[in-house]
Amino acid sequence: MNRSNDYLDKINHINDEVDYIITKSKELTHDEFIKDETLKRAFVRSLEIIGEAVKRIPKQVCEQYRQIEWKKIVGMRDKLIHHYFGVDYDLVWDIIENHIPKLKDTIKLILNEE
Repeated sequence: MNRSNDYLDKINHINDEVDYIITKSKELTHDEFIKDETLKRAFVRSLEIIGEAVKRIPKQVCEQYRQIEWKKIVGMRDKLIHHYFGVDYDLVWDIIENHIPKLKDTIKLILNEE
């Protein structure tokens, strides 16, 4: 595959944010997360960055790596950006616990294949 540096730049942005979330959430409980206003805001911002980067990934890449629900990532970003007063932190926690590790695996695969 021969893709532009811009595409790889977006993949690296996703990788950086995923690494941040995984590092900061390691050994963190749901209750600790809910009580930590700074961490909640940081994780939401990371998810926004991930979603924005996903919007700029070529369609053919998303089709090649179908194990990730790319459209849902973008949809989550849109909800976080446009619903300032209604962030569902339980949903954010679910994404961190159940979806970020799978995203990490796929991003790692993409980077290794490029």
